[in-house]
Amino acid sequence: MELNWQEMLFQFIGGLGIFLFGIKYMGDGLQKSAGDRLREILDKFTTNPFMGVLAGIFVTVLIQSSSGTTVIVVGLVSAGFMTLRQAIGVVMGANIGTTVTAFIIGIDIGEYALPIIALGAILLFFFKNKKIQNIGQMVFGFGGLFYGLELMSGGMKPLRELQSFHDLTVSLSDNPILGVVVGTVFTLVVQSSSATIGILQELYSSDLLDLKAALPVLFGDNIGTTITAVLAALGASVAARRTAAVHVLFNLIGTTIFLIILPLFNKVILFMQSTLNLNEPMTIAFAHGTFNITNTIIQFPFIAALAYIVTKLIPGKDAIIDYNAQHLDPVFIQQSPAIAIGQAKEEVLRMGQFAVKGLEETNEFLKTTNSKNAETAYQIEGAINNLDKKITDYLVDLSSASLSEVESERHSILMDTVRDIERIGDHFENIVELVEYQQANKVKISEEAMNDLEEMFALTISTVSQSMEALDVNSLDMAREVIEKEDRIDKMERKLRKQHILRMNEGKCTGQSGIVFVDIISNLERIGDHAVNIAEAVLELK
Repeated sequence: MELNWQEMLFQFIGGLGIFLFGIKYMGDGLQKSAGDRLREILDKFTTNPFMGVLAGIFVTVLIQSSSGTTVIVVGLVSAGFMTLRQAIGVVMGANIGTTVTAFIIGIDIGEYALPIIALGAILLFFFKNKKIQNIGQMVFGFGGLFYGLELMSGGMKPLRELQSFHDLTVSLSDNPILGVVVGTVFTLVVQSSSATIGILQELYSSDLLDLKAALPVLFGDNIGTTITAVLAALGASVAARRTAAVHVLFNLIGTTIFLIILPLFNKVILFMQSTLNLNEPMTIAFAHGTFNITNTIIQFPFIAALAYIVTKLIPGKDAIIDYNAQHLDPVFIQQSPAIAIGQAKEEVLRMGQFAVKGLEETNEFLKTTNSKNAETAYQIEGAINNLDKKITDYLVDLSSASLSEVESERHSILMDTVRDIERIGDHFENIVELVEYQQANKVKISEEAMNDLEEMFALTISTVSQSMEALDVNSLDMAREVIEKEDRIDKMERKLRKQHILRMNEGKCTGQSGIVFVDIISNLERIGDHAVNIAEAVLELK
């Protein structure tokens, strides 16, 4: 009997491992095929909560994980790309999208799992084309998913002989809340509702659970899957924590409603089963889909109320800056190009403010090595990239309008300035990465070197800030000052490089610290170059 227990356990946990790998690998393949533009899809198509639901469904179908979608959403809310109300819509959509895996499992093709894996392997290893390899990854993961299910099913079959398991299923039928707890805990452990629902489908098809016992477990699976988003939101912004709380609250409310109407829901699913002639796994898939779609329909009108509740549950000031474009109204492009250029300039100046803020956060990170500063700097760099794309698209559309000579010149300057600010973002991101490298490898930078960096940072931040001010008020004097400051930055870079070589020769600094130091001052010098480009554009305009 001991050998059987071992065989059962090994088959089950091995099958679960292959199943989880299959889902992850298939999702990664789908994601690569989609061009890895999921953040963009969520950012672009969530203008209102209804679009948010559709975007949530679409992205979750692609990555095969509602938790994964919610984690992306937590990141977007944290970075200020999405409001809490938009995020609630996406969370609802993610819950619907995750039911697709259960429907895939409902198609009974387990006996073809190994040939599907073989086909995936052929596409992966015998073709050089990236697209074919991505399809191969999807196919391989798809086959792995079914093969893992077959193994789990084999591992669970002997359970029907076990009296204690039979007693547990009777308890689950009699006590729905126990079923919810079992489903929640198991999904908390596995961190994949798709896996636990797959197991539930196998238990139901093997007659190890009846429908009345299976449904509360299914509700619990939906609560348990929220743990990933909760973990992702720990230590994140207030808005991100509220988004994770919405995910939990949405599923808790849904579970409460469905527990109250459980006898009716049970009858509805049995009616579906007999009318549509569903097999057991497909019956659970329909139950899962019906639960999530109905839950979304019920709670959708109360999005504002959900937002209000989580705002009260998680108090605190939302320190999120709105990183989306604020001034780019397309109406002005044809009606009044001069106003449109003014709008674009306002947005470019906002982008410049973010560049200054990003530099300040980078400098703080260098001084304090506090990861919060690094995280903020990365978020700001992402925001600069976002504004770069939005402003450039706006200016490209504007170029088709009839512009006067002066307007054309301003248009050209704004295009160049956007590029310069975007490059400043890239350079301070490089510096953050250098400081992270310094921390990870315990590279010691001498106090003298740190003082030099502090001095050069202060001058660079001042130069970038002044270049944006010169652009704002079209000041020739300020633009000339920027050019003078940049000349000082160039001389400082050469001087600090020489001083650091001397320190290394004297044994005060190591070779590794030399690389970090020189790369930081090199990035600061290039930031100065981009500030000068902006100042020279102002001088040319005059």
